[in-house]
Amino acid sequence: MNWQRANTQAAAGYLAEVVSKNPTDARARANYEGLLDILEPTRRAVRLQREMATAAKAAATVHRKRANRERRAASDRRTLELASPTGAERRKTTRRAGRDRRTQS
Repeated sequence: MNWQRANTQAAAGYLAEVVSKNPTDARARANYEGLLDILEPTRRAVRLQREMATAAKAAATVHRKRANRERRAASDRRTLELASPTGAERRKTTRRAGRDRRTQS
């Protein structure tokens, strides 16, 4: 065991005592967790994977909510029949009178 690892373990032990005396001390807990990450690199990798999975899940939820909000449903579209502002219809005949306009001579 080298001296760096021994000192890191001693500091982690001390911070474990501090956290056990005062569990609400966020700074001591963060430092303790950081020292444990140094001592066990796989622990850090697992923590980062967990955080990224949580962030990806939250991002997917936000994306889904945003997509639902921006997509217009049939009930959102206009249901009113909009007429001429003057109230009178200006067209004399219906636009398509039964025959195909493409075959017109």
